[in-house]
Amino acid sequence: MVKLEIKKYGDSVLRKKSDLVQKISKDIKRLVEDMLETMYAARGLGLAAPQVGVLLRVCVIDVDPGKKSPLIMINPKVISGGDKISEQEGCLSLPELFALVKRFSNIVAEYTDLEGKNKKIEADGLLARAIQHEIDHLDAKIFIDYLPDWKKKNIEKEIKRRKKKGDW
Repeated sequence: MVKLEIKKYGDSVLRKKSDLVQKISKDIKRLVEDMLETMYAARGLGLAAPQVGVLLRVCVIDVDPGKKSPLIMINPKVISGGDKISEQEGCLSLPELFALVKRFSNIVAEYTDLEGKNKKIEADGLLARAIQHEIDHLDAKIFIDYLPDWKKKNIEKEIKRRKKKGDW
């Protein structure tokens, strides 16, 4: 397994839509292993392939505090959602930056697992939020896209400040 570089906000790859995975190959399985290692090393809850520079519809999620329950989703999509709630959200591509984001509190999603089986999952709470967040990455969206313009501009100013200091 290899720890991959996490692309940060401003990298153009984060603004490109991901392609469907046509076949679950050895390369896809290796990518998933490397993404899991990268996510765990960064102490994240989820990671989408575009965040490591790969434009494929693959994401890994693990909201278990013990980090023993990884969810690997290939070609995921949300098919329904319940009420929306606002909760604090962050992203490995925007380290140490957080904001309230409104998302479905519970969802039903479909995806393909690593064995090529089609699956459906009902999720609520943190898992539902993480799935929506990672699918957004596959669709070239970042959580700050949901914020009012003034809030997004404040975050972008903070990123510019960090870049000048060499902290980005």
